[in-house]
Amino acid sequence: MTLISENIKFLRKKQSLTQEQMSERLGIKRSLLGAYEEGRAEPNLNCLLLVSKLFEVPVEALIQEKISEGNTLQIIKKKDIEGNKLRVLAVSVDKDDHENIHLVPQKAAAGYLNGFSDPEFVAELPKFYLPIFTNGTYRAFEIKGDSMLPLPSGSIIIGQYVENWKHLKDDKTYVLVTNDEGIVYKRVYSNVKTNETLKLVSDNKVYDPYEVDINEISEIWEAKAYISTEFPKADVSLEQLSSMMVNLQQELQNMKK
Repeated sequence: MTLISENIKFLRKKQSLTQEQMSERLGIKRSLLGAYEEGRAEPNLNCLLLVSKLFEVPVEALIQEKISEGNTLQIIKKKDIEGNKLRVLAVSVDKDDHENIHLVPQKAAAGYLNGFSDPEFVAELPKFYLPIFTNGTYRAFEIKGDSMLPLPSGSIIIGQYVENWKHLKDDKTYVLVTNDEGIVYKRVYSNVKTNETLKLVSDNKVYDPYEVDINEISEIWEAKAYISTEFPKADVSLEQLSSMMVNLQQELQNMKK
């Protein structure tokens, strides 16, 4: 059997379709579909396009990849950040049909700017599943730099896909995929006057806030959780604050003397 025949057979069985049912949907004879699945014949481009549309799998994946449990590609149509168009968001599902969380590490950040809607690129990213995130589409991004301290560089932000930028909430943190700056993690404020820009603010006050045009943003992901190898430090207790104040007052008195 060829790679194409294996993929067609796998996708048909995954959808619990008989050869008769699938051939009717494709508008071909059942015997021809059987020949495709057994590798005795190769489907033409028109038939591949029909299969691609039926199972929402790219033609490239049908031809070049072995589609199997744990690596099943899906194409999900989402509204873009303007809320009035459809764009393609590529995801994959595991053997239990759970949508994977794909991780975009720092080394893949540059490639993600061009490949975020490419199913083949996304399929190559590391992926995992967390049962606490079941409603919505999620992606994980490894951040770099110290602009969002106390979160250290190398922390992983898990974000939920935002379909409409008008649903953003001020003072919340988001991962934004931008044309000019690449992938950034910032605290966001909307511009209620123009509705054309977003104000991005760093938690590290060393960095000045700045604005970015909505049209320069490809994706927005609302931060829902983070993963870090560094544990946060405990907050200073009231007793410690009181002790610090007493010591400070004593030092001031000594200086006056």
